[in-house]
Amino acid sequence: MTIRLRALSTHIGAQVEGIDLRRPLSAEQAQIIHDEMDRYAVLVFREQHLDDAQHLAFTQALGELEDARGSSLRANADFRLPTTFADVSNLDGNNQVFAAGDRRRLFAIGNRLWHSDSSFKPTPAKYSLLRAVRTPSRGGNTEFAHMGAAYDALDDEAKTLIEDLVCEHSQLYSRESVGFSEFTDEERVRFKPVRQRLVRTLPRTGRKSLYLSSHAGTIVGWTIPEARLLLRDLNEHATQRQFVYSHAWREGDLVMWDNRQTMHRARPYPADEPRDMRRTTLQGEGPTLAVEPGEHRAVQTA
Repeated sequence: MTIRLRALSTHIGAQVEGIDLRRPLSAEQAQIIHDEMDRYAVLVFREQHLDDAQHLAFTQALGELEDARGSSLRANADFRLPTTFADVSNLDGNNQVFAAGDRRRLFAIGNRLWHSDSSFKPTPAKYSLLRAVRTPSRGGNTEFAHMGAAYDALDDEAKTLIEDLVCEHSQLYSRESVGFSEFTDEERVRFKPVRQRLVRTLPRTGRKSLYLSSHAGTIVGWTIPEARLLLRDLNEHATQRQFVYSHAWREGDLVMWDNRQTMHRARPYPADEPRDMRRTTLQGEGPTLAVEPGEHRAVQTA
């Protein structure tokens, strides 16, 4: 069966038809998916109803997995899923909904901020593949913004200003921005800031893209107030409605996106209802920059 795509908005997102993700992916199909990810940045596969093994097999047919551990506040004893998956549900190890004041829930609320997965890691993520196992009665959409289209819409002066800027990313920044600051000493070490370019170039196409995230809290060489105001301005620009696609989940959906050229955020839903979402993530090609000691100028590597 021929793979068909239907654009979901002007700049971002396409629904994919004519493929059964429960079956092994051929090399030709994998290449089509990579090509269309470069083009659309977000691909939607409606109501595929995969199990965990099929979800994982589809992911691994597209590249190397990122280690999913260490990005949340879940203890090992609280894992519901294999460590090949990031558990982005609101469920504990016994499949019970987190209590309203549970610090794991309060930390996860930060996912409602615009962000890029794993930008807080030295080698940030490439693709994320999120599957809906159980959805709430209302709400819980995921919104995606196209950072390539947002970059293209900047004027030349802004592009020149940001071309060589380097930001520091950490979940400490994103969570503290919504009032969550009660981290243990171990967590503060684990979430130590890492440096990323503010402008990235997609390797296969050469297209430039903003690399923004709520995890970005400082710009190297800038004062904090000036840095945060510039980042706020860029985020407001990049998340204008013309750059955004909002996905209303159905159980069985799988949505994949390119973290190198998108941001995304979850939207609110009833806190007492289960939302079982499971994500695999492909590791990126490498760090976004190499910086010599004492130097602020970035040298792009991926």
